[in-house]
Amino acid sequence: MSDHPEIYRSQAEQYEALVSREDYQDNLLQALQKITLFKNKKVVEFGAGTGRLTTLVAPLVESIQAYDISQHMLDLAAQKLAQSRSTNWRVQTADHRSIPESDQSADVILSGWSVCYIVVDHPEHWQVEIDKVLAEMDRILVPGGKIILIETLGTGFEQPTPPDHLIDYYAYLESHGFSRTWLRTDYRFENLEIARELSKFFFGKAMLEKIVSDARGITLPECTGIWSK
Repeated sequence: MSDHPEIYRSQAEQYEALVSREDYQDNLLQALQKITLFKNKKVVEFGAGTGRLTTLVAPLVESIQAYDISQHMLDLAAQKLAQSRSTNWRVQTADHRSIPESDQSADVILSGWSVCYIVVDHPEHWQVEIDKVLAEMDRILVPGGKIILIETLGTGFEQPTPPDHLIDYYAYLESHGFSRTWLRTDYRFENLEIARELSKFFFGKAMLEKIVSDARGITLPECTGIWSK
């Protein structure tokens, strides 16, 4: 199994090389826009990483404040945002449970592939820690605003197959008023060598057998869930 904490601390470039190849079908933004309209909205992002979602929605919104616990990841996010010439953004380090934003300051709260690590890091009392995250989101959100959480529903699978250690977390979200939808956000690679290198880097050797070579090219299936309320 790959050392994800170490990746987030020191391997942002290789991580970005992987995630920039996900969702080659461009399904994600369309799915998000079916949940809420981003135009003229103030967005706060929990766990921005290298800015994958940040750069996706920044052109649409009034402003986006992007937080992550890793300055290393945010440095790359800031570089990408600066290159896009967007000026409506800010990045800052913060824990999900303590975000430096005013009460009722965000129209949309967005988090992708990040809150799940609260479960991973606190297996014995993850519900308590998730409640802190959700309370912080509720504090920041304006009345009538939207919370959107994006998580994996299975890498290497063509139908939703959530990781065993996250099944209870997903059910917990749904018991707290979140509705779930899902979509495919497959990875596509230029060649098999790159596919194997990047897949092994983040997912481990077992994922190599899931790589597909067919008329679509070299791909790795990915099912993605979106929880919103």
